Amino acid sequence: MPYLIAAVVLIGLLSALNLVLTLALVRRLRGHGAGDPGHAGPPMVLQPGSRVGDFTATTTEGEPVSRADLVGLVGFFSAGCAPCHELAPRFARLTTGLPRLAVVSGDDPELVAVLSPAVRVVVEDHDGAVSSAFQNTWTPALYIVDGGQRVVATGGRLEDLPIEAPA
Repeated sequence: MPYLIAAVVLIGLLSALNLVLTLALVRRLRGHGAGDPGHAGPPMVLQPGSRVGDFTATTTEGEPVSRADLVGLVGFFSAGCAPCHELAPRFARLTTGLPRLAVVSGDDPELVAVLSPAVRVVVEDHDGAVSSAFQNTWTPALYIVDGGQRVVATGGRLEDLPIEAPA
């Protein structure tokens, strides 16, 4: 019987220690903002100042696109991504004067239709030429690219970018 009592007490102490450590971890994560995805933003490999890799692609209208003529706002969207579907209409209505290119990963005719009237659209796999050139693995992801094919700004929302008139 004394062994049983000792085992129950030991398990109780270990459980209490586990609870204390878990609560400390939760408090620490909250303190670092890990629980606030609104400020976290997507994991961007290319940061401001980085040069976009070389690529060639074709838009849904049959227009060739390459790094050489890439200037403006580039957005990455994917099929089945709810935030992408929320961002797409605003991206299409944007009135900043910046040329726009949308890269849609996967088969999503609805997303392409929302973007197509106002934006050049490239449809490709998740590891397609444009995604590889930007080393992009996250959607939605937005980049502003200057005339030297260097990234000026990145973000996961239009509000993250230094643009004048988000729609």
